[in-house]
Amino acid sequence: MAKSTQLIDNEVFRAYATYTAIVLLKMMLMSLITAYFRITRKAFVNPEDTASFGKGESAKKFLRTDPDVERVRRGHLNDLENIVPFVGIGLLYALSGPELSTALLHFRIFVGARIFHTFAYLIPLPQPGRGLSWAVGYSVTFSMAYRVLKTAWLL
Repeated sequence: MAKSTQLIDNEVFRAYATYTAIVLLKMMLMSLITAYFRITRKAFVNPEDTASFGKGESAKKFLRTDPDVERVRRGHLNDLENIVPFVGIGLLYALSGPELSTALLHFRIFVGARIFHTFAYLIPLPQPGRGLSWAVGYSVTFSMAYRVLKTAWLL
């Protein structure tokens, strides 16, 4: 069994760890952006969150949905739906022994696509930009999954 120090000496694993940390931090940033939009738009879903804006009926007007908050939330949900599979499949991919240049291409394209997707969601940019960035990232994850299956099952 490989020791963790052996993994960190593996260039592909280090690349995986680096790019995974980037997209996970980006996803965490989406939580902060959601909180920012909730506070600045005064749009909350929990009564206790409105306590600083008053009590009773005066606070109830802040229990509402806001289109800007919902847009950020949808972007964050899309991150969860795409980054979580990347993390799992990317780990298996990194451990499957790919060439460093090919692995870097996969990781960089995925990270670039997710960052572009976030900007396309938040600005918002016209379609098909956001859809294409999603498709590129999804294709990268699928490509890595195919490599893992090909390696593991000798497809």
